[in-house]
Amino acid sequence: MPRRYIEKILTARVYDVARQTPLDEAAGLSARLGNRVRLKREDLQPVFSFKLRGAYNKLVSLPREALERGVVAASAGNHAQGVALAAARLGVKALIVMPRTTPPIKVQAVRRLGGRPLLHGDTYDEACAHARRLAEERGMTFIHPYDDPEVIAGQGTVGMEILHQHPDPLHAIFVPVGGGGLVAGVAVYVKHLRPSIRIVGVEPDDAPSLERALARRRRVTLPHVGIFADGVAVRQVGREPYRLARRFVDEMVLVSTDEICAAIKDIFDDTRSIAEPAGALAVAGLKRYVERTGLRDENLVAVVSGANMNFDRLRHVAERAELGERREALLAVTIPERPGSFLRFCRAIGHRSITEFNYRYADPREAHVFAGIELTEGDAEREALVRHLREQGYPVVDMTDNEMAKLHVRYMVGGRAPAVDDEVLYRFEFPERPGALARFLTRMGARWNISLFHYRNHGSDYGRVLVGIQVPPGDRRRFQAFLDGLGYPYQEETENPAYRLFL
Repeated sequence: MPRRYIEKILTARVYDVARQTPLDEAAGLSARLGNRVRLKREDLQPVFSFKLRGAYNKLVSLPREALERGVVAASAGNHAQGVALAAARLGVKALIVMPRTTPPIKVQAVRRLGGRPLLHGDTYDEACAHARRLAEERGMTFIHPYDDPEVIAGQGTVGMEILHQHPDPLHAIFVPVGGGGLVAGVAVYVKHLRPSIRIVGVEPDDAPSLERALARRRRVTLPHVGIFADGVAVRQVGREPYRLARRFVDEMVLVSTDEICAAIKDIFDDTRSIAEPAGALAVAGLKRYVERTGLRDENLVAVVSGANMNFDRLRHVAERAELGERREALLAVTIPERPGSFLRFCRAIGHRSITEFNYRYADPREAHVFAGIELTEGDAEREALVRHLREQGYPVVDMTDNEMAKLHVRYMVGGRAPAVDDEVLYRFEFPERPGALARFLTRMGARWNISLFHYRNHGSDYGRVLVGIQVPPGDRRRFQAFLDGLGYPYQEETENPAYRLFL
């Protein structure tokens, strides 16, 4: 059986449409992880994904009469684009059924490539069932995205290229897993030629279809899957990929959404390209594997499988990347409600950069602050900071791993204050550097009480800060002198209707 696949991979007709992608060194990741990391850049394919390899190899294997009737495919996007491009190259009509959750960029790409997209269902499985019905009703050929020997062989050319490009010893190749076509193709080829290389499949922890199947020694259907990494949001691994994976995949690694976001940032830092969540899976798994095993001075390859990123998703990725890398702590800290408390708390934090600072007056005795703090040494530094703050007398709740806090509460801190006398509201632009907040608080001293504070680091040259301060009428002139002497751009917002309605 392996020999049959080796022959299929060696004779696969992928290079009519695909290119041999580079195996690039990831200098930054290599230095940080203490290993030589290389990225197989399938994001550089004409459709920004490896999927056109298998799609074209399948279509070109069909008899002419089947091609004349047309083809149907079901896909969350990347397989769809591969089929659309392959069909256009061969002059074949292609109907692509896509889940309604598919990012618009992928739907538009299918249309641009000459395919006809049809949105149906909320998951890949619903779209796939509908595509099969349409194929049967219309006499068209269904092109499966992963559970087909010709598709698997096309994807296996990724493994063939890796071995050509890296003849030196390799410890492991990390491969993203959705339905399993890519990992099956890579594994069967690599294990036949160089069995010492470990094949590590990587899945999101909310879509572990192959990991569960291997653990239970049978294919399972997950009750539901997360859709952040939409390209691998598959409830059941393919029958043929599972059969191959049982023999040739050494282990599976599961990673979180935050770890995927951190991997997207890692790939960007090293390549200046933006992988989609599924495309960054292998890098996230490689990092988790190195952390778990303590591996050093080895050659490692991660397959960057795609770059069809929806632009508006970048906001979420940027916010969660630091958490995934353990470079940010989210803390809920209680401080006394009196002038000077913010400055004292700021000094207790030390010279660390503050990424977020949210507070609204609610109690005359205590103030609850939601703070994001930049870390350089990961969990050990976070734990030391929490201990330090508690030793300084601050009640602290560590919310770094609190999913509700990360998704919702950080954006909800605030609201109306029950009774805040003499409050004025100002917007400031702080220089985005350590000490800017401390300088503001030091200049203000203990003269006025802060009743609202909202600051988030957006990665720009200036941090935008909204501050509510209790300033009695008799102090307004002195407060204006403070503003003028501060040197930060500011704008009063006390009469802003958004403040009146919601704050």
